[in-house]
Amino acid sequence: MSSPTTEQVMAALATVNDPEIKRPITDLGMVDAVEVGDDGTVRVTVLLTVAGCPLKDTINRDVTAAVSALDGVTDVDLTLGVMTAEQRSGLQEQLRGGQAQREIPFSQPGSLTKVFAVASGKGGVGKSSVTVNLALGMAAQGLKVGIVDADIYGHSVPAMLGVADQRPTQVDELIMPVPTASGVSVISIGMLKPRRDQVVAWRGPMLDRALVQMLSDVYWGDLDVLLLDLPPGTGDVAISLGQHLPGAEVVVVTTPQEAAAEVAERAGTMASMMHQRVVGVVENMSYLACPHCTEEGRDHRIEVFGSGGGERVARTLSQRFGYDVPVLGQVPLDTRLREGGDDGKPIVEADPTSPAATVLREVAGTLGGRGRGLAGMQLGLTPTSKF
Repeated sequence: MSSPTTEQVMAALATVNDPEIKRPITDLGMVDAVEVGDDGTVRVTVLLTVAGCPLKDTINRDVTAAVSALDGVTDVDLTLGVMTAEQRSGLQEQLRGGQAQREIPFSQPGSLTKVFAVASGKGGVGKSSVTVNLALGMAAQGLKVGIVDADIYGHSVPAMLGVADQRPTQVDELIMPVPTASGVSVISIGMLKPRRDQVVAWRGPMLDRALVQMLSDVYWGDLDVLLLDLPPGTGDVAISLGQHLPGAEVVVVTTPQEAAAEVAERAGTMASMMHQRVVGVVENMSYLACPHCTEEGRDHRIEVFGSGGGERVARTLSQRFGYDVPVLGQVPLDTRLREGGDDGKPIVEADPTSPAATVLREVAGTLGGRGRGLAGMQLGLTPTSKF
């Protein structure tokens, strides 16, 4: 059996994506050399973006598997090198589309990425859990999803996704979001700190700068959906989001009790003040299914935190804005939802048929199927003078 040609090897390498950038290594200039011996040995040199690339083992495995699958290959000798400063600069310019200036791609008129900001009036309502599970639910639909953990002080999203100890790779001034096993990419201020236990004590200008950095300095690629987990309340980050991403749509998370509902209304009103559309309300911790009645086949719900909060928020915001703000879903109390967040195994993946996961997947389906809003987009219309 004859050895494969160099063209065949390159075609095989074109099927290997960089695990962080999500594009073929051949397109990114990472394949430095290919040599095919008469005995079927294929020698390949692949250049990593930076020394100590955290996912070099994945690249090693994928390249070896792709080349080994070719007819006539008897052995694969892979060498991993590192790009020069000039090569990294060229890659950064390529990923930015030739744009030297930093810009937020999701705020550009031609962006097709749907951006959802998940907000709450107060902490402790499960906003981050809802964000993470919605992201995984959308990814299960085949969508490319990214998460910005914009909760600067409470940044818990990485831990919920099982990547709390991972750090993003930096290519010069460009940052690669951290990929997860589910395909969702994530960036968090917690990933940029020297130590996980370090406290973030920032005020307005620094918070704005951090948000802009996570949006403009991170290479997100072609996302279908970007979710932002906002800090609770109506502070600096919510204002910055409205300024930098006016086309973002807002999902308000609340719990059933009156105290949570009242402040959730403020979070929704804040979004409207920033000219963002509130697309719905998620009521978390809606009820607890009585375990004894469930065993007997009866549907008895214990309303631990009262009832009606989600409906109140939706009704008030609908009246206030003049358009329909629906209750997207009522998520029941479930210890597995909490356990999944602690263990880095969100319930939508760990137990997809559970009642809580079912509701969250339904909400993800509703949001994932929405069209991109026209807010912040140029319509290509030119005014003409009247004669």
